[in-house]
Amino acid sequence: MDEVEKIRCSVGVTAYNEEANIGALLDALLHQYLYEVEITEIIVVASGCTDNTVPIVQEYQKKYPDKIKLFVQERREGKTSAINVFLQHAKEDICVLESGDTLPREDAIEHLVRPFKDPKIGMTGAHKVPLNTPDHIAGLFTHLRLKMEHQLSMEIPRLGELIAFRKVFDRIPPDIAMDEAFVEAIVVKRGLQVRYAPNAVVYNSGPTTISDFIRQRRRNYAGHLYLRQKYGYVVSSMNTWKVLKVGASEIWGAIRLIGVLILLAVLEAYARLLGWYDFAIKKKRHVVWDMAWTQKTNLQDARKHEDENKLSIAAAHPTEPQPKAER
Repeated sequence: MDEVEKIRCSVGVTAYNEEANIGALLDALLHQYLYEVEITEIIVVASGCTDNTVPIVQEYQKKYPDKIKLFVQERREGKTSAINVFLQHAKEDICVLESGDTLPREDAIEHLVRPFKDPKIGMTGAHKVPLNTPDHIAGLFTHLRLKMEHQLSMEIPRLGELIAFRKVFDRIPPDIAMDEAFVEAIVVKRGLQVRYAPNAVVYNSGPTTISDFIRQRRRNYAGHLYLRQKYGYVVSSMNTWKVLKVGASEIWGAIRLIGVLILLAVLEAYARLLGWYDFAIKKKRHVVWDMAWTQKTNLQDARKHEDENKLSIAAAHPTEPQPKAER
């Protein structure tokens, strides 16, 4: 079999006091499942860190001296400045940019970079999945917002946290706060396409308090307004009608769920009433069950469908090798 031509990429990680996550992030990047993609370098830009972020990265450097590079900014100059350091030193034409407080799934980089086989693609973005449990109101808001963002991105890409792009520019202006949106604007103005990669999953933690949630959304919206005013580019989340459409879909889903729950409660109450009648009036104990035959039929159909899927997958990919972890 002919050897697959690799798409080579440089990965940049921007970090500020990420000692709790940076080791896990580097491990995740070093052990990605790659087939058509190759990570040639991982560049960490540590900005004004006052914790153990830098020493942790230095330990990884000793183990992987040809793969990991570290650049330290003595004071925190903002994410844009850190990205410019990455761009200055990245050697590949395809650049991947990841925030230091996220974790990519084991196949995220493969799914994120593979679309660049098409020369018309200029930027891709990952599917953000929150790690917060939705058992408090801020976590619930984060889950709901990212779910809506995912639905919106399936129609119009809304990219952030983990992106890949062609290196068609040398730096980002220092007045830009929304770096991913600015990269998107440059790519579009160069006549290239922006694509959402839903299978490139990246995990992150959202705000855990209402005040932090408001602070984050306030900052992002102000940055998008500035980008629209100065550079004339409007990100998809600024499209009010699209956002309302997605929101309406979620509201309708919630209404349907409430209706289903009410129906479920009615059916459960009716079944319990019948059960009480059998027990109290008819003295029937159901030692020999009245079978729910549709349950057995559905199970048999599901097994048959699963077997057919396995056969079709095997027929479609008879000799394709499994992606191997890059060690």
